[in-house]
Amino acid sequence: MITIDPSAISERDNYKLLSGSIVPRPIAFVTTLSDNGVLNGAPFSYFSIVSTQPPMLSVSVGRKQGVMKDTARNAIHAGAFVVHVVDERNVEKVNVTAAGLPSDVSEVEIAGLTQVDSEMIQVPGVEEAKIRMECVLEQVIPLGGAGSEPANDLLIGRVVRFHLANDVYDPIKGYINSESLRPVGRMAGNDYAALGKLFSIERPR
Repeated sequence: MITIDPSAISERDNYKLLSGSIVPRPIAFVTTLSDNGVLNGAPFSYFSIVSTQPPMLSVSVGRKQGVMKDTARNAIHAGAFVVHVVDERNVEKVNVTAAGLPSDVSEVEIAGLTQVDSEMIQVPGVEEAKIRMECVLEQVIPLGGAGSEPANDLLIGRVVRFHLANDVYDPIKGYINSESLRPVGRMAGNDYAALGKLFSIERPR
């Protein structure tokens, strides 16, 4: 067993240890609206559920050399954002949006994704996702950083609308059909994981 002190290695090495160990990670494709009306989109695998009553999600947006990224800045300005679940059908287009583009360029347009209006917020989503969630920004928590500048902005969003494709949602049982959704998870480096063998284990009572 190898033991490593995270304070004795670089940020990059800590990143590689975490991103290679916490796998597969679900990917949130997040759309935000700039103050100039540009629809930005970017994927994030530092993403999870934080509450179910009310339904809330977290997305951690890393800063670049201490500068807040478009996603965090736009979400704060608009007070809202849209989270989409990345699946096998849209992962290639979503990957295009990971490119570092100027703030006045829409990654959604560059990737050939289809903009669709939201019901409860001003920020549009994209039609290609089988699940999308309109979120109102509840809280922003600056995190990390070696000095006084944070390294990440943790966005906490409250879901105000779920949009679900007919083939992934059973309205009677209220369950999501994972095999129809075919979600994609992030591994380390350029690797991704799709659904493989599924099995169930009953939780102890």
